[in-house]
Amino acid sequence: MVVLEKDKMLTLADNTVSLALQKGASEVEVYLYEGHAKNVGIERGQITKSNKILDRGLGIRVVARKAIGFAYTNAIESDDSIHDVIMSALNAARASKPDNNWNGFPEKKPYFQIENTYDRKIVQLSSEDLVTIAYEMLDSAIAAEKNVLPIEGGVSAAFFSSAIANSNGVRGFDKGTYVECSLAAVMKKRNTITPVCFEYDAERNYNINPKWVGKEAARLSSSALNTRKIETKTTNLILTQFAIQSLFSNTLINAIRADNVQRNQSKFKGKLGEKISSDILTIQDDGLLAGGLGSTPFDGEGVPQQKTNIVKKGILKNFLYDNYTAKKEGKKSTGNASRAGYLSTPSIGATNFRILPGNKTSKQLTEEVDEGLLIYYLQGAHSSNPVTGDFSVVATPAWKIKNGEISHSTRGVMLAGNIFEVLKNVKMIANNERKLGSIIAPWILVNNVRIIGK
Repeated sequence: MVVLEKDKMLTLADNTVSLALQKGASEVEVYLYEGHAKNVGIERGQITKSNKILDRGLGIRVVARKAIGFAYTNAIESDDSIHDVIMSALNAARASKPDNNWNGFPEKKPYFQIENTYDRKIVQLSSEDLVTIAYEMLDSAIAAEKNVLPIEGGVSAAFFSSAIANSNGVRGFDKGTYVECSLAAVMKKRNTITPVCFEYDAERNYNINPKWVGKEAARLSSSALNTRKIETKTTNLILTQFAIQSLFSNTLINAIRADNVQRNQSKFKGKLGEKISSDILTIQDDGLLAGGLGSTPFDGEGVPQQKTNIVKKGILKNFLYDNYTAKKEGKKSTGNASRAGYLSTPSIGATNFRILPGNKTSKQLTEEVDEGLLIYYLQGAHSSNPVTGDFSVVATPAWKIKNGEISHSTRGVMLAGNIFEVLKNVKMIANNERKLGSIIAPWILVNNVRIIGK
């Protein structure tokens, strides 16, 4: 497949906007996406598959009498297909009820350039290169712990580009790259098998560390071997980035989405300017972060990305807005319209949801805990209540901390609590931040969380 260049994508977007207006739309937005990805998969310690994914398409939203219609196609090189997708969107709009809250697509504004989001080295990686990286990861794991059992993982490299244009003059193009490696492993001792332990590394530039991923997956698996039971109690927790990602993605991020606030489905409705967390907690959503996994010049509607303070020293400062929810309140979008490619309309999502780091190392944070748990992985966070913030999740494995040191692992421990209480009980923040999807976070120490032993 030939890669669509910037000029060709923008010209196609412009022409589609013009044609849709000619066909009777009062407003038009066209979004083009192209993605090229290579993957190699690992199963039971072996490279088992290699594939390439090539995808491109066009999504169009049109407005007719304040009613919105959407359609998409992946046959973008055919004039007939472009005509058909326009008519499908128009027919959908004409069959829909008018939305009295509709106040138009975004207007044209300048974009900022973002550093470290495109690396030609990633584009040039071959499937053979990915296999080499995968074996580096596997060899590192086995060298660290000869009895480790790598059960699954892989290496991926992707190049993607997008273009957007609308009838208000918005016109943008972006291209980026992404590379990641991951490994999940277990250890076996006689009749005991540890829970799965997982590590990964992902970057926009070609600077991942597969040897570290393999070594760390093996280390975690080994340390999860000798488990002991723990009692039910209220205790201190150190939440690592994986645990934070699981909890925050299913609770906190939903609570600061403006659409949920407007639908009375957020605990934070009416609380802007109020204290909602510990004084030491500051959270930003930064779509302009250099090298951020969610960084782009513009969001899924062509609105410029920005840095938005969500919580500043414990005070709730802002919600996340797309164009629609912002205009309902007479505000400006925060650039948080997110798209899953060309197949969907935008919805509100985080870009780089960043908990600002503290000044202690992870070791120093652990030394502050007389008694508690170190939590890496959580199961069941998707069933948390996004409105109330209540969660009941299983930590498997988790590690017992005694007198500032990790003493042993445990499994099947249940954590029960409320994310909004967790925010208030953040006692200390480490300086070891890392990127996991849309979350960027260090370890955090939280007091007074209920654990149910097994």
